[in-house]
Amino acid sequence: MSDLLWSSLPIPALELSAEGVILKVNSAAESFLNQSERVLKGKPCADSVPLALDLNEAFGRVLAAQGVLYVDSVGLTPTASPPCDVNVQIATMGDGLLMLLHPRQAEQLGQVEGIRAARQAIGMAEMLAHEIKNPLAGITGSAQLLSMGLGSEDRELTDLIVAESRRIVALLDQVEQFGDLRPPATDEVNIHDLLERARATARVGFAGGCEISEVYDPSLPLTLVDADQMMQVFLNLLKNASEAAGPKGKIIVRTFYDAGLHRRSKDGQRLALPLQVEITDNGPGLPPDIEDHIFDPFVSGRENGTGLGLALVSKILTDHGGLITVKSQPGKTTFRVSLPVAPRKQIRFT
Repeated sequence: MSDLLWSSLPIPALELSAEGVILKVNSAAESFLNQSERVLKGKPCADSVPLALDLNEAFGRVLAAQGVLYVDSVGLTPTASPPCDVNVQIATMGDGLLMLLHPRQAEQLGQVEGIRAARQAIGMAEMLAHEIKNPLAGITGSAQLLSMGLGSEDRELTDLIVAESRRIVALLDQVEQFGDLRPPATDEVNIHDLLERARATARVGFAGGCEISEVYDPSLPLTLVDADQMMQVFLNLLKNASEAAGPKGKIIVRTFYDAGLHRRSKDGQRLALPLQVEITDNGPGLPPDIEDHIFDPFVSGRENGTGLGLALVSKILTDHGGLITVKSQPGKTTFRVSLPVAPRKQIRFT
């Protein structure tokens, strides 16, 4: 990359060696991290950039796959600056690596004002969703009654009214879920039980024509999650995969244990996220112009997509202290969910 292009990049960027040592830092990164290139150069990135992410593990995954890794909403504590969240993008560049830090928009607008505005918007959207659903129920019922006395051609119109009304209700249901600020009702859960339920639902519904295969690690321990919310995560990911792969596409659901994956919680505690679930499809891949924002609300790669499914998945996993990442290329897109292990119960002897 030319020096002119490098210096003109508007977002923080770091060029690294294959071993994760910092070789080069652009001016945006110097300002954002409050550290000069002279101070950072030659130091391990994992030790010098205070991200709530196991960078060495992430670098290894990118080098092994020779692809791109995108991690949504990672905590960052810059020197002499308040903590914030960033989206992290890591890719191979020549024999080394390139890491980009995308500051989250809410942080850029101001933490207190941004959070307050977001809550007000969520509250307004939730209220509107509730008010809109009531007349929609009447419209749907009336259309169904009208269809009873109509011929086949006219019935197509009433069927369209019913179908579109139900689609709007489904969209409003998703909007309402963003307003649910209650913490997850977690319990010990076998992740494979949830995956099999989700897979069975997908097979008889939206993914009926797809080939869904599994590669499970049967030795995985229990996780600590809200079962209903995690079912919603897996159903959303399977639906996304089936729509990308097409009617005769292939989907692989894989589970495995990765002891090296950690992140930091908002209170600074180091959390282990060793349980991994990967859902891979053989679709065309994510459009390059939205790949960096695929977990943001109202961002969709489909013509009629709402852009809320993956945003809701990201919210649920963030509420659980988990992590979701995506790696995409033509013919292969993988969403990876990382979850904690349920703590072992202590047995007391009396």
